[in-house]
Amino acid sequence: MKQKKTFRRRSFTLIEVVVVIVILVTLASIATPLYLNYVKKANVGAAKTQLKLLEDAITGYKLDMGAYPDGEDGLQALVTNPGDSEKWDGPYIKPAVPKDPWGNDYVYTCPGEHGDFDLVSYGADGQPGGTGENADITNYAAE
Repeated sequence: MKQKKTFRRRSFTLIEVVVVIVILVTLASIATPLYLNYVKKANVGAAKTQLKLLEDAITGYKLDMGAYPDGEDGLQALVTNPGDSEKWDGPYIKPAVPKDPWGNDYVYTCPGEHGDFDLVSYGADGQPGGTGENADITNYAAE
């Protein structure tokens, strides 16, 4: 009687491991730029949404107080009563004034150069101006 020889494989060869690593690196090199582009677009969309919410809160403030918050009080007037006015019916935004998606404060100017007030996020670089992902995001149309 002949005995069958059974060959049991106990580990992967070095070539198999290298091939798997090359495949994983290739997939990561394709997926990473797509993901980062998605994150950039999501941050811009979040900033635009927050600007719209801040505009609505500022409009509610104006309806109660009769004027927009001045440049000195800024956006904090939406959270705390400036000057203890009896007309103030806030807070108009809770729990606090949000920061933009890059962790910077929104810039509020009243009176604004482009309307009654201007709201600006300086984008990813946190500096005025810029293009692409560093472009400013505003509540007014770019000129």
